[in-house]
Amino acid sequence: MEEVNVEGESTGASPVDVNDTAMRIERAREVYKSYADLQDKPSTTEVWGWYLYGLCSYFIQTVLIPIVFPLIISQLVHLPYDPVQDRLKTHQEMVCTEKEIRLYHRLTDRTVTINGSKFSPLEWTSISWAIGLITAAPILGFISHHLDHGNKQPFITLAATAIGAISCLPTGFFKTVLIFPPYIATIVAAITVAIASHTRHLGLMIRGYSGPTLNKSQFPIRQGVSSWLSLYSTAAGCLGSAIISSFTYYMLKEPIENEFTSLWVVSIFSGLKWLIGIFHVFSAIRPSLASPTSSNLSSKLTPLFSIFKYPHAIGALAGIFFSSFTSMSIFTGGVIFLVGQLCLKPVFLLSFWLIYFVLPLISMPLLRPLEHLLKTNSVKMQVFGFLLSTLTSGFGFYYFDKNWQRQHLMIFAAIQSISAGVLHAHGRVLLLHCSPSGKEGAFSVWFSWMKGIGMCAGFTLGSVLPGNIKASFGTAFCSAICGIIVLIFGNVSDFGGAVDAGHVREYSERGSPVSGLDERVETKESLHMQNP
Repeated sequence: MEEVNVEGESTGASPVDVNDTAMRIERAREVYKSYADLQDKPSTTEVWGWYLYGLCSYFIQTVLIPIVFPLIISQLVHLPYDPVQDRLKTHQEMVCTEKEIRLYHRLTDRTVTINGSKFSPLEWTSISWAIGLITAAPILGFISHHLDHGNKQPFITLAATAIGAISCLPTGFFKTVLIFPPYIATIVAAITVAIASHTRHLGLMIRGYSGPTLNKSQFPIRQGVSSWLSLYSTAAGCLGSAIISSFTYYMLKEPIENEFTSLWVVSIFSGLKWLIGIFHVFSAIRPSLASPTSSNLSSKLTPLFSIFKYPHAIGALAGIFFSSFTSMSIFTGGVIFLVGQLCLKPVFLLSFWLIYFVLPLISMPLLRPLEHLLKTNSVKMQVFGFLLSTLTSGFGFYYFDKNWQRQHLMIFAAIQSISAGVLHAHGRVLLLHCSPSGKEGAFSVWFSWMKGIGMCAGFTLGSVLPGNIKASFGTAFCSAICGIIVLIFGNVSDFGGAVDAGHVREYSERGSPVSGLDERVETKESLHMQNP
């Protein structure tokens, strides 16, 4: 049956034909959208949900694992001697309280005995952390394919968050140090997977704002969008770390006999806080549009190892390792030094933590206009972060035997907080610039794992040499210098990485096989960039 217009003339098309044509057009649009790797512009809800997950998960690697878990383990060990009397023999003018002395020695003395080997609670935590990273490696290899293909990305984030958060709840149920490696390893593996998924989602949002490919003159738009997304997420994550560190300090004020239960409460609260981040999953359902690949295992792993074909991405990974190692080494060595050697009052330690974690709330948003004014990029900002770390570690190394004044410690805490925030935010941005469209998941897996290895190594250095701030800061200084050398003399560039990844049109060999479609993509990209 043909349709008839208002003048009684036949249109020559039936409703069935119209519907069929519409379906074909929609299918053609989806096919080309998949080919062009186009992403929709993220909604405000999606962006804020992504920030929320940073708020609810960043503290896992900065507070829960390196601070809370060693404290919990330290409550399960017994010192074979009285550290207070021992300190009186060596320090006639003792300024530390008895509680501080006992806490320091519980953390640093090797009182955990396993098959004849002895470890300190700090070392036991670092071993558990390493086990978690080893466990995460095959898991990351398996999910890398699913992060870039199919519709399982929300499920991966949901499962990792749920498993990690639930593992935080029973940490004080069994009062034995033997149970902590499984607990910590599970949490480490879960947060490593979650960070990979979270970083991959950042890559898709960047692509949604700027489009899959840009002209050379438009690349600063991609730089700007990626920078402010990552900086604001880092600021939110630091706020989450400040909340948990403050809560930990508050619970440590409880009487000694209640400290274990109090710290268990911190772990439970951390798990519940992490679990809140699940809401991000429901606001960020953004499945991959890449076409499915072969079910063959080697074909699935090919994108994962394709990162070695991109020199700029390899340089970015090296920078991520050195930055995370440097930041964690300075933080761990510095905190142990403050508690054990300088014997600063607990309230000052809280002030130190708050400055370290709260200052990025102000400094990170302020850095974005400064970057725009100075026309810097992610590589230059990382070099800036490394230079700040060399300043902190250099002074700490040279003046390690001096009696530091509080105002000096606060200044360097502020400097190092900016350094850690800049290195984290721009490290992942640089790697995503080097990630080809449709491979953000595979590259994000490397980012998450390499960052975890660097943080674990930095924490281990501070744990094995407690109180030896000269060794911790000296190694951190060398690590920061290595990071600068890799970025500068390795010719690592976010623009060069974007060219290799095919994000810059004038240098890309990619193009549409259908005449006229590239112009339509360019039009859509322009609309995206006009409304960031």
